[in-house]
Amino acid sequence: MKLSELSNSSLRIITALGIAVVIGVVALLERYGIPFLYIQPFHAIRWLGVIVSVGCIIEMINSVKTASKRVVQRHLLPIVMFMILLVLVLVSVYSVGKWPLLMLCLLMIIAGADSGGWLFGMIFGGDKLWERISAHKTWAGQIGGIICGTLMSVLYSAIFGSALSGAIWFGIGVALLSQYGDLTASAIKRHLGIKDFGNMLPGHGGILDRVDGWLYVLPLVYFLLKTGLI
Repeated sequence: MKLSELSNSSLRIITALGIAVVIGVVALLERYGIPFLYIQPFHAIRWLGVIVSVGCIIEMINSVKTASKRVVQRHLLPIVMFMILLVLVLVSVYSVGKWPLLMLCLLMIIAGADSGGWLFGMIFGGDKLWERISAHKTWAGQIGGIICGTLMSVLYSAIFGSALSGAIWFGIGVALLSQYGDLTASAIKRHLGIKDFGNMLPGHGGILDRVDGWLYVLPLVYFLLKTGLI
């Protein structure tokens, strides 16, 4: 069977598994390096985050370049603010990447929230969350995203021994905030008149379509780290 013959849901699942493998390999590089090539452990998670963030900026630039001049002029302020936010994410991921376990926790929660939102929305449907911005996101999906994101935070807590009560509240906050990053990206796509920012990830769209949950989470965590609040 050719890739083009698979359903969007199948492509999404296969691509998600591929992303999970990449994250797993990067985590091993962070912890062990490549001993047989005499490569010492290094900040692999940080640099993966940087590469992903740069990819998001490139996708946004390309999306703006392909849009009509009239559309860009009409929505110039939100487009510029979104670009600034992407640059802030790049700065944030470079800093937060120094704490690989924290990055792992954030990635687990955001991935859980995204997958849970998609799954619950597909199964239960129901009222739209914000139809003017996104025709597919539902209240059921938001609730499912919070539940699954929080479960991932609890799983992280169980593995690494952090406080359960803190893990629950952290999971709820990050999962909810990540979904509003998703909505922000959807609003920008609506302004530009595009479905996806790219097509690098079959079933998901572009890189930015996959990691839009970072948009508010990483800058906020960066701020909290800089101010010593976490």
